[in-house]
Amino acid sequence: MGVSGCGKSTLAQLIAERMGWSLIEGDDLHPPANIALMSKGIPLTDMDRAPWLDLIAGRIQSWRDAGQCGIVTCSSLKRSYRRQIGGDSADVCFVYLKGSREDIMPRLSQRTGHFMPVAMLDSQFATLEEPDMHEEVVMVLDVNAPQAQLAELACAHLAQLSL
Repeated sequence: MGVSGCGKSTLAQLIAERMGWSLIEGDDLHPPANIALMSKGIPLTDMDRAPWLDLIAGRIQSWRDAGQCGIVTCSSLKRSYRRQIGGDSADVCFVYLKGSREDIMPRLSQRTGHFMPVAMLDSQFATLEEPDMHEEVVMVLDVNAPQAQLAELACAHLAQLSL
């Protein structure tokens, strides 16, 4: 989880490969109407996001029902979104890629082929509710660390949770 451009997709791919888990790119589950709005620089409302979050939650539940583990990339900016996705379950962990606007803006500016314009970064930070480390199952990672190191830390943490 984290704002656009924080490295969710790259890290998720590394974790999925190392853990042998399924991976779903959350952006691929957005309905066309959501992508059209974001492409125009229009932030999504909670109502816009609700069906998308339900779809993500359903995918996670299907893994849980099958006794499998998986990874979904998703901004999960608000606590209510994380609750909708994971239902406050102890077996759903959010790996939070934390960084400042100054850390993430250069990354987002260099990214090509994504529907999210750079101008939307400020709205992402305005929406972001950082996870509560005491009430949510969260691991916080610094976006400035090397991706391989982040993957190693995340895999060790997730392996402990999946025991």
